Amino acid sequence: MNSRLNELDLLKTVDRDHVWHHLTPGAAASNGLPMFVRGKGLSLWDSEGNEYLDASAGGVWVTNVGYGRTEIADAVRDQLAELNFFAGSMGNKPAAAFAQKLLDKMPGLNRVYYSNSGSEANEKAFKMVRQIAHKHYEGKKYKILYRERDYHGTTIAALSATGQAERRAHFGPFVPGFVEVPHCMEYRNQYPEAADYGVKAAEAIEEVILREGADTVGAMILEPITAGGGVITPPEGYWEKVREICDKYNVLLIMDEVVCGVGRTGKWFGYQHYGIQPDIVTMAKGVASGYAAISCTVTTERVYELLQEENGDTLGFFRDISTFGGCLAGAAAGLANMKIIEDEGLIENSRLMGERLLDGLKALQSKHTIMGDVRGKGLFAGIELVVDRDSKAPVDESVAIAIAGACKQRGVLIGRTNRSLEGFNNILNFSPALTATAEQIDHIVAVVDEAIASVSATL
Repeated sequence: MNSRLNELDLLKTVDRDHVWHHLTPGAAASNGLPMFVRGKGLSLWDSEGNEYLDASAGGVWVTNVGYGRTEIADAVRDQLAELNFFAGSMGNKPAAAFAQKLLDKMPGLNRVYYSNSGSEANEKAFKMVRQIAHKHYEGKKYKILYRERDYHGTTIAALSATGQAERRAHFGPFVPGFVEVPHCMEYRNQYPEAADYGVKAAEAIEEVILREGADTVGAMILEPITAGGGVITPPEGYWEKVREICDKYNVLLIMDEVVCGVGRTGKWFGYQHYGIQPDIVTMAKGVASGYAAISCTVTTERVYELLQEENGDTLGFFRDISTFGGCLAGAAAGLANMKIIEDEGLIENSRLMGERLLDGLKALQSKHTIMGDVRGKGLFAGIELVVDRDSKAPVDESVAIAIAGACKQRGVLIGRTNRSLEGFNNILNFSPALTATAEQIDHIVAVVDEAIASVSATL
């Protein structure tokens, strides 16, 4: 026992002194961060033996089927022992089997391109758009629209398409040809005179297309429900109008399902709530629930055909590669992950427990005036914190930090908007695993109630 304690103490020291932690200022890291050592279901244990209920899916919306899934670990182990890797220029059994399984859930789409992160999946989509512009539009139709408050990844090109100023700060100059369009957040309605906010928010996109020139705009990338930018559900009529605009101006519609995909919203994919057909869908995170690194860029057959050799053009096909898109662990984990979701009815559980979570959080609004808005879909919810409901003035970021900290002290881990939007880092995020039970949902709501009350008392 003493040797194990000594090993843990040593590793915690090494972690503090040598590991560069994501999204963590050095001052916070220097005090030592919790070291998680075990997980089961929605529960995590740290090196001190403290237990937490994880309502954040691994902190970044990933662990859709929860921790400790030996069936996924076994599937990965067995595949790695049989064959671990060959470049994606050749075929393999798990990649083919997973593509078939995935496309069965995505009518109208027909090709799966593998890579290893959400940022990379979006990069692939951007490169497809740019190559299509060169091959078919004399290079003119190269611009890619993105939406204010949406996030699409951490690489320079993905940040170029991200509508969060604080995420982008200090990392420019950015890739040219990415153009922002207005958000569709009805709680902060920027078109109060409009009779139909959803249609007006979509028409604002059309205004940008016309301003830029429709012959220069090749694609638009949007999250079906904005995640880190505030858990923003689209207003009624928005997506139908967006699809109509894309068709009108021959603009490819890229749906970034990196967060929403694979059951998070109560359907297999977020866009499926709105009856629209995308041209390209990107996904990562919940695809394998964190048991292996995998992402997918899924396209229609038309997009695939636009990127093939023709008329002796030897550079005409999509000349791209992702090294770890050739690691067979990802597809093996993805197959096992989807089997769990199907066998355990987790899409329906996400819908039902999501309704319970939203109902519970909305009930707290009558007690806590700091709660300006509650929104979400499935097991994907957010609370917007405000100084007062009349002005909707956002609370300082420190208030959201304090409430998340108070939840952690009570054994529940939640998420929050983290230095993404200047003045609007006031959102608490909830994304428990799709296996969440009614008892666990009620416990999350009860802890949030206590945490908000304790912090509000100090304001």
